[in-house]
Order: sequence, then C-alpha cells, then structure tokens
Amino acid sequence: MKLKPLRDQVLVLTGATSGNGLEIAEEAVRRGAAVFLVARNAAALTELKARLERRGGRVAILAADVAEEGSAERIAEAAALAFGGFDSWINNAATGAYGTLEQVPVADHRRIFDVNYFGVLHGSLAAARHLRARGGGAIVNLGSMLSDRAILQQGPYCATKHAVQALTDTLRMELEREGANISVTLVKPAAIDTLFPEHARNYMDTPPRLPPPLYHPSVVADAVLFACAHPRRQLYAGGFGPFGSLGSLLAPRLTDLMMELVGTRMQQKRNDPGDPARRDNLYEPRADGSVRGSQNVLARRSSLALQIQKLPVSAWALPLAAAATLLARAALRRARRR
Repeated sequence: MKLKPLRDQVLVLTGATSGNGLEIAEEAVRRGAAVFLVARNAAALTELKARLERRGGRVAILAADVAEEGSAERIAEAAALAFGGFDSWINNAATGAYGTLEQVPVADHRRIFDVNYFGVLHGSLAAARHLRARGGGAIVNLGSMLSDRAILQQGPYCATKHAVQALTDTLRMELEREGANISVTLVKPAAIDTLFPEHARNYMDTPPRLPPPLYHPSVVADAVLFACAHPRRQLYAGGFGPFGSLGSLLAPRLTDLMMELVGTRMQQKRNDPGDPARRDNLYEPRADGSVRGSQNVLARRSSLALQIQKLPVSAWALPLAAAATLLARAALRRARRR
C-alpha cells in the first residue's frame, strides 16, 4: 500500500481545538499538509484558522459535533468543497467522565459512547466512502492504552476505547478483503498532558488528573502524522503504553489488584484543580485553544518506543518474535497450573 507524502496531503481532523488535536493540526501545517479542522467550539476554530494561515498554512474549518447524526457526511462534503477531497481522516474527538460506574448517570455513559464510539464509526464510514472513490488514503483512529486495560474511575471511557479498537480492527479487515487501498491505523496514546482531566465531567470529590508518567501531545502528533503517510496496524504513543498492556496480558489479576490499591489515588490532584473555565465539556464546549493542561505536571517530549515502532517491520521482527515467545511460555505455564 502506497500513501502520499504528508506535504502532499489534505487531512481531516476532528477534535482540533485542544490537546492532541491542536498539536496534530499545528504540526501538520508545519510539515506542509493542508488541514480541514473540526470541533464544536466555533470561536476557537476561527482563531486557530487565522493563526495557522498567518504561518502559511492551508486551512479550512467546520464547527460540528461528531456525535450528531449526519455530521460525518457534512464534514466529508465540506472538506471536498474546500480542497477537492482529502487523503487522510483522523478521528480524534473524545470526551469522558471520572467516577464509578454507578456514579456516572446512564445518560452520560450514552453521551460518551455517542462521541467516542459512534463519532468514530460514522467518521470512519464517511472517510472510507470518500477514499474508495479517490483511490486510497488513510484512516487514523485514536484509541488509548486503555483499549487494552480498564482502570478505575474511567469505566465509560475505557469501554469506548475497547470498542474503538474492535471497530478499527473490523474496518481494516473489511477494507482489506475488498481490496481497497485504504490504510487503517489505531494509535494508542499513554497518559498525555492534555486538557482531558479539566474537560471531563467529574463525579469524584477530588479534582482529577492523569496518572504519571505523562507525555507531551507532540508524541501523539508524531504517531498520527506518521500513520497518515505510512501504513501501520497500530502505534503506541508513549513508552508506558506497550508495557502497561503487556503487564495486563501476562498478569491480569495482579494488575487488577494494583489498580484497586492505587488506581483512584493516582488520578486525583487535590491541590491543583486546573482552570475552572475548562471544566466539564461533556455536552457543551468549554475553554479551548491550549495543547497542554493547566495542572502542574511533568511531561516527556519523546518516546523511544514510538520511534522503534516507526522502523520498517523487518527491523523489529526479532524483538517481536522474542515477545511472542515470552507470551507463549507464560500461557503454557498458566495452562499447566490449571
């Protein structure tokens, strides 16, 4: 499968006005791509468009909620009108809530699924229809290391990211079976220093935070933009991601116990609630326009694990084989104990 160089592409990007989406937009323009940016916050979109155009960027925008019926088709049509089509579609928009499954009302569960799962589903289908007619391209979905591992206090979000992983894998198989020249990649960020803890609805009695170690959104942008030009099945953005997923696979019960012991405390920041103007964007947009959150945290700006994944498959086939061998041995030991 051959994808265009990024500088020759038009990218559709949802959730573009803060965090990972904002960093992806800015880095895409720096690398020469044209961008069609989507978010709910019309004022933040307009400001972002003007800023990127002053840097020489080719930018068009549309204020839309990906959870609304028909929004994906409107996005595809508007992108085609603005640029004559697009080459990559990035499903980045997401929302969440902190609290136990009982604390979070069912209506909020549904809203999180409407954005995080159905938004990705409708976006992926609209992108696939357009890219088939165009002769190929890339669909990049934002999952999470929580696509592999659930944690306390974020049950609905974890459930959506598990669902996005299954959706992405199914879409990839269907497109491959029909011979479509469309790359489908799942990017799985670790904990990233974005506005998520401030934007999420909070049912805990303490301000939320993301558990360390944290990575800068530039790590996610690097993974996403690489996937737009290089077919990959999945990419972990942040070195803790693959290790956390592997630990859960090899020792799920031990990982459960560790989460029960420290999982809630690691997601609370009592003396640093962040910016009150950003709180709770579950149903309505709140203050946007920043790449990083306002809480005082350390964030790593690079990920060796990501750079290794970007190498040709032949370069890390041996380490992959070694990891598969370890997994097989662990499974055999468990079978013998049973």
